[in-house]
Amino acid sequence: MPKPYVKFDIPKELSGRILQAVETARNTGKLRRGVNETTKAIEKGISQLVVIAGDVEPEEIVMHLPALCEEKKVLYVYVPSKLELGRASGIDVGSSAIAIVDAGEGKNLIKDISSSLEQLKKAG
Repeated sequence: MPKPYVKFDIPKELSGRILQAVETARNTGKLRRGVNETTKAIEKGISQLVVIAGDVEPEEIVMHLPALCEEKKVLYVYVPSKLELGRASGIDVGSSAIAIVDAGEGKNLIKDISSSLEQLKKAG
């Protein structure tokens, strides 16, 4: 059953590209890991993409992020697993949320994700 904070489903292929963008940003750009750092990055207006894990317990931890992203007009997406998100960001534990602050060499990948997301939202 999908969590209440997950506003739309992400296809597996797109989820892989999102994790690839996180890895690219980790290697050539800048990331903010964790819900608090992600929230600060959104509020400061420095995040290019916010990635939220779809298996967060309790869900109240990340429930505010989609609304905050929409208010600040920040692109946000979901991935299925905290562990996958944490590993893509370069840590060995799960991460509930990550903000890509500087995409580095992943700028085109983020543009691609953004256009795929627009198509998903129109279809859904």
